[in-house]
Amino acid sequence: MAPPDAPAPGDPVLQRALDALLPGVAIAHRVIAPGDEAALLEAEQDSIVSSVVAVRRASGAARVVVRRLLAGFGHPGVAVVRTASGAPAWPDGIVGSLAHDDAVAVAAVARCSGFAALGIDVEPAEPLPDDIVELVATVAERSGLAGDPLRARLLFAAKEAVYKAMHPLDGVFLDFHDIVVDLVGRKAVVPSGRILDLAVCRAPRIVVLAFLRASG
Repeated sequence: MAPPDAPAPGDPVLQRALDALLPGVAIAHRVIAPGDEAALLEAEQDSIVSSVVAVRRASGAARVVVRRLLAGFGHPGVAVVRTASGAPAWPDGIVGSLAHDDAVAVAAVARCSGFAALGIDVEPAEPLPDDIVELVATVAERSGLAGDPLRARLLFAAKEAVYKAMHPLDGVFLDFHDIVVDLVGRKAVVPSGRILDLAVCRAPRIVVLAFLRASG
C-alpha cells in the first residue's frame, strides 16, 4: 500500500475543472482510499473526536490534499486541526475550506490578502432525495428546481459552502432556510446582508465554492 501522503489516483477531468474554478484559489481533490486515516497528524487525530473509521479516513484524505496545497503557499507539514466550532484552523495569512463526500475529498486554499472567506462542498452528481429537498430549499427556491435533476443538489452544496465560509467569519449558526441562493446569478445572501459569490462545477462531481473577496 502506498503511504497515505503519496498522491492518490484522482480524476483528471475533475481536477481540470477545479483548476479553472476560481483564479487566486488553489483547489485540489483526492479519491478517498483505505489507509488515509493514517495520514492524520497527532494534533489532527486529537481534534477529530469521531472513532468511526470512514470519518477519520475521509478527514485524513482531506488533510493530505490540504497539506499539499499549503506547501505551495509556504506552509509545509502544517497540522490542520478541527476547532471547537468544527471549522479547520489555518496558518496566519491563509483562508481555506475542506470537504468530502463518501468517495472524494476536496480542499481550497487562498491568501487572506485576496479573500476574506472561503467555503467548499463536494457532492455526487446525483439528484437530491425529495425529503432532503424540503429541508434545504425555501418555498421560493423549490419553485425553481423543476427541469434540472441536479439543481436541488447544487442548491444543497451551495448552502453547505456558504455556511462553511460564513461561520468562521462571524460565528453565527445558519439554517438552510437562512441562506438564499441564486444559482443563475451565482450569488448567496445571508441574514447579515452579506452577499457571497459562488463558483460551480457540475461534473464529473458537484463542487461549489462560496467566497468573499477581501475588501480594500
